[in-house]
Amino acid sequence: MKTQASALNDNFNDPLITIEEDEEAREQDLWFLPGPFEKEPDDLPPGPRAEPPDTAVIEDWAKAESVHAARLARVAGRLGALDDRLLRGPEGWRHRLALIEAADLSWFAGDRVSSDRLALWISMRLSGAQDDPNALARVGWAVRRLTGGPGPKADLAAFLDRRDPENIEGSAERFEDRAGGWLDVMASAAELHPITRACMGFHLWSLAGLGGHGDQIEAAVTASRVAACDGRGAVFAPLAMGGAGGLRGSGTPTERLARWLDGMNSAILTAMRTLDDIEAWTGRAENVMAQLSGRTPLALRRTFSQWPLVSAPMAEATTGASRAAVQRNLAWMEASGLICEVTGQGRYRMWKADGVLGFH
Repeated sequence: MKTQASALNDNFNDPLITIEEDEEAREQDLWFLPGPFEKEPDDLPPGPRAEPPDTAVIEDWAKAESVHAARLARVAGRLGALDDRLLRGPEGWRHRLALIEAADLSWFAGDRVSSDRLALWISMRLSGAQDDPNALARVGWAVRRLTGGPGPKADLAAFLDRRDPENIEGSAERFEDRAGGWLDVMASAAELHPITRACMGFHLWSLAGLGGHGDQIEAAVTASRVAACDGRGAVFAPLAMGGAGGLRGSGTPTERLARWLDGMNSAILTAMRTLDDIEAWTGRAENVMAQLSGRTPLALRRTFSQWPLVSAPMAEATTGASRAAVQRNLAWMEASGLICEVTGQGRYRMWKADGVLGFH
């Protein structure tokens, strides 16, 4: 039999007994905690229930939409009329409006790409030593997105031609995440009218971290596509034609939406007047040029309906005619009062359809 001393020794060396004693000692040290049957008094006032920020933002824009419901209906009606007219008109009308809108956006954003430089860059990828290649790239991107292709809803990164680099710092937020956050807010505002959602998305652009140099053009082009997302003829809703007043200013959502609607209304009216002018010019040109034979007169007439400004090399490239045929027909059209020269110089001359509203 074990002696009493050896039994005590065994208990002391037993690991289970040692652990239980240590836990009891620690619990006695934590005297400030409530016991198993004690309830901690809840005498603190209840904190405010914070709503998701997206919900609050959307509610503000919904209120702004209700305030300007009548004005929104008028602008939406005019946009619908423009959409129907472009649906029934030739494809060149869309191209012409896209060029005018992109040029006006470049002036609004400070790039100030002149009309002749834009025409040469888009048609023939020609640029001069004085041209900013980054500015030309931005306005060229705007023309492509305003002319057609998938909208920003499908893939915003692809729409903007922006991708995250392969190696990115761990502390840096990925562009796809920022773009996804903006798209989530826009999707949450699906009950708002597309014009209202476009205005909201434009003003939330920089807050979503999508800014950078050229972000004003990107934001405006994206918003113009969002506003016309239900259209079948109009690829975009004009925003910058006539002064880009809706893209300027700050204030509450109600104030911003009011300026947005006024600016869009002015831009749509400018686009409609442009289509009126080019339609009237096309009819007049058909009558005057009926005596001419060959395919070059018809191709030149189509070129002037699509491009606000045309040079001889541009006409040669777009029509596929020889330089001699192009120059001979341009001279005839100018003498007949169908086109007018706008540069006032002997070389690098450019013409526009006479009596048709142009751009910068």
